[in-house]
Amino acid sequence: MARYTGPKTKISRKFGQSLFGDDKSFEKRNYPPGQHGNNRRRGKKSDYAIQLMEKQKAKYTYGILEKQFRNLFDKASRSNGITGEVLLQLCESRLDNVVYRMGLSRSRSGARQLVSHKHITVNSEIVNIPSYRLKPGDVVSVREKSKSLQVIIDSLDSKSTVYEWITFDANSKKGTFVTVPERIQIPELINEQFIVELYSK
Repeated sequence: MARYTGPKTKISRKFGQSLFGDDKSFEKRNYPPGQHGNNRRRGKKSDYAIQLMEKQKAKYTYGILEKQFRNLFDKASRSNGITGEVLLQLCESRLDNVVYRMGLSRSRSGARQLVSHKHITVNSEIVNIPSYRLKPGDVVSVREKSKSLQVIIDSLDSKSTVYEWITFDANSKKGTFVTVPERIQIPELINEQFIVELYSK
């Protein structure tokens, strides 16, 4: 399964925000990478550069490669509703993202691993496809044999954020994807309109 495996802190520094979950290295050096760091003079970015950065930020945030992301955009553009919002809603509906939102993993890459290693079920059936798109009402839970995994227990112990479109019971390690979130409910700092403008050229 193809995925980004390069240096993550460097990418987060490039965009000025932590894109891969908790990152102590980013907190220490939250300025752009490069030889001169904060002192480097940076010229004004072109419209294309700004639009491209937003697309790259979204791809890195959700752990989606270019072809997958383009397919999601094409699907969003054919849907009813605002294309940019629908695009983010499709990203949020991915199984690996929902596992992350439920607090079963501290990062989306960790959530992707839980799914691909068959630790997660959807409606009582094992699903090992991270990009699996959930529908409202789908029940996501940890497989019975996997409930004692230390990585899941540690992640749940540190969980603090609650999302309105997801219900989750930490005792049974089971939750429901209640509804597709509205744009205002999605916390990611992504300007989806720039992505639409980029792909519309």
